[in-house]
Amino acid sequence: MLVIGIAAGASGQSLEDETVSRLAEYLRVDTVNPPGNESNAVDFFAKLLDAEGIPYESVESAPGRGNLWARLEGGNEPALILLNHTDVVPADESYWTTDPFSGEIRDGYLWGRGALDMKGTGMLQFQAFIALKRAGKPLNRDVIFMATADEEAGGFYGAGWLVENRPELFEGVGFVLNEGGGGSRSGDTVSFGIEVTQKVPLWLRLIASDAPGHGSTPRVSSAVSRLIRALSNIDHYEFAPRIVPAVEIYFEGIAEDQQGNRRSQFANLSEAVKDPSFLLALQLDNPFLHALLRNTCSITRLEGSSKINVVPPEVTAEIDCRLLPDQDQDAFVTLLHSVINDPAVRVEKIMGFTPAVSTTDTDLYRAITTVAERHFPGARVVPSISTGFTDSHFLRDLGIVCYGFDPTIIPVEIEGSVHGNDERVPVASLRDGVRHLLEILELVVY
Repeated sequence: MLVIGIAAGASGQSLEDETVSRLAEYLRVDTVNPPGNESNAVDFFAKLLDAEGIPYESVESAPGRGNLWARLEGGNEPALILLNHTDVVPADESYWTTDPFSGEIRDGYLWGRGALDMKGTGMLQFQAFIALKRAGKPLNRDVIFMATADEEAGGFYGAGWLVENRPELFEGVGFVLNEGGGGSRSGDTVSFGIEVTQKVPLWLRLIASDAPGHGSTPRVSSAVSRLIRALSNIDHYEFAPRIVPAVEIYFEGIAEDQQGNRRSQFANLSEAVKDPSFLLALQLDNPFLHALLRNTCSITRLEGSSKINVVPPEVTAEIDCRLLPDQDQDAFVTLLHSVINDPAVRVEKIMGFTPAVSTTDTDLYRAITTVAERHFPGARVVPSISTGFTDSHFLRDLGIVCYGFDPTIIPVEIEGSVHGNDERVPVASLRDGVRHLLEILELVVY
């Protein structure tokens, strides 16, 4: 049944070995954003596609901002896109125990920036894609491998640019597999989340204004003091918890895996959130789960005077707000104005996306569930909501069903290395992951 047995390439390596070695090489390709340089990744994949005899196209949305796609043609069923982004966030080597761009294999892990987010997923997708080509079996639908730029900075030079400038690429597409969900192991417990929606990013700039002056003669108020008060008000404001349906379903799905009171609390979430001690304990224990229960804002950037002895007329801060899918953005900004409570501090919108939820009533969702339960009997497989955003929102806006899912099992203790230090992926999980992804595809493309 499984095409994995004939998926080895000309090198003679098994698909699993080839996946590991190619990911190690891919992690060495410089695509740090900013500035991006994703055309380096396009060159990397182009060479591999040439070797497989698979035609592809690529385009730069701006100099160095490359995007690539390749298509295996099939029958008339709605097409499936394997979507991944090639850019990675910066990494400071002084905080790592290895070179973050070495692709080193050590202690059973493959180390490097992007191993989890999301060059690892991208390589699984690519290897499963070429395995379908090597099998030579007729497909019931087109399968498209799409590697895009700029997701880490909003996707406007990547998936968003393609939607705007190459809309024909998405005609006839019914499904997308992307990042955002997957498998997690805590002790002996394995659980899977299939991302079907996301909290909505709303990036805001706060601009405080007041009279300028010399640092030696402070006034009663200044732009800086106004901004400090505004940020303090936001930082101390507790946004009211609110349970949206996707979150309630997710908590109910993982309730049986919890210990003690958490089991009943997760199963009866609408009651649990009325208890402030539950919310505080959850935030301390699991900030991710806590963030699913309310709107959040994180203060991330500050800009003040250009000189230490100059009191500036204007200072700014940028805050990263993530809204529940049913939150009206204008109403939220109005609330922030009331929290700030200072007419000399104005709020500007930098970026905001629209919410959408993908249905779980599809053959692809059922295929993911089938394969997960096949290899991990008793594992929880539930639809999930992501606190972060991915490029899926661009395609959900087109009415395309998008799932965030990577079958790689990640130990809970290294999940924090995403955008952090010592990012790494278990080699054994990579090897299993490419097989399991291929099994999922087999259920929906034949």
